[in-house]
Amino acid sequence: MVSAKLRTRDIGMLVFDGFQLLDAAGPIGAFEMPVRGMSPPPYRLSLYSLEGGPVRASCGLSMMTEPLPPGLKLDTLIVSGGEGTREAMSDEVLLEAIRDLSQRTRRTCSVCSGSFVLAAAGLLKGRSATTHWRRSETFRRAFPDTNLQADRIYVRDGKFWTSAGITAGIDLALALIEDDLGEEVSRRAARELVVHQRRAGGQSQFSVMQDLRLASGRFDDLIGWVRTNLAASLDVDTLAARAAMSPRNFARVFRSETGATPARFVEKLRLEAARQSVETTTLPLQAIAAETGFGDPERMRVAFVRAYGQPPMVLRRQGRTNSPV
Repeated sequence: MVSAKLRTRDIGMLVFDGFQLLDAAGPIGAFEMPVRGMSPPPYRLSLYSLEGGPVRASCGLSMMTEPLPPGLKLDTLIVSGGEGTREAMSDEVLLEAIRDLSQRTRRTCSVCSGSFVLAAAGLLKGRSATTHWRRSETFRRAFPDTNLQADRIYVRDGKFWTSAGITAGIDLALALIEDDLGEEVSRRAARELVVHQRRAGGQSQFSVMQDLRLASGRFDDLIGWVRTNLAASLDVDTLAARAAMSPRNFARVFRSETGATPARFVEKLRLEAARQSVETTTLPLQAIAAETGFGDPERMRVAFVRAYGQPPMVLRRQGRTNSPV
């Protein structure tokens, strides 16, 4: 086991015109961290394109790449995403090169919309995957034979790993490092990068607060109170009283300010908190339901099925499956 961990693994990042710079630079930076402090170095990093030379990112900067040599063998292939995926998906020479190379890799991965390229190459057929949330519906229409888990940070299905948008590539790289070298090395790499150790693969790409349309800061204090009191009674009358408004006026103004009814907003917060606990802790469902305001596991189960299409226990198992082992 120890000797296996000490060998050097070849990591190849594949880019194309219009790739997203951070899709490539983020994972490369994460893999660099263990290289700095271990001997022999656990990773050898290469940046490839189909023909080599400078490749322009969507931001206008270019990175120097090596050409994909015939018969290349990699431990891990990572395909970048970016605006250029639209052209890359129709480049049959590139797709054939990815199919061929994937046969000789232990892991084939993508960052952000790089999953479109893997899917176009036929590598995700019948598999689970994720991508940037903004392009999830486009992905579903284009590749209905892939089980898209649109709100995941990253998804592992056999040798294929896909991640969500941009910075999620760092989470993916840290997960791959943990898979290779253990949790402590991954944790040290995260500390060097000054990022969260690693968001769980099952964690949602975006939070309720990010998805909220706040017209002003009028309800900031109230929302802060709700988030820390999910187990309390949070009906319209209670919320209106805290906002010093009549229930009818509060409901109307709150929806105008946030784009959600008070009841729907509270349920979203409860669902987000409950799902986080379900997927990242071993707390009994009874305890999670109580502390997030659902009251009992059956009410929480119904809400999960309505929101996520799966009951809590299935998401708990999937969260473990999609985490490195």
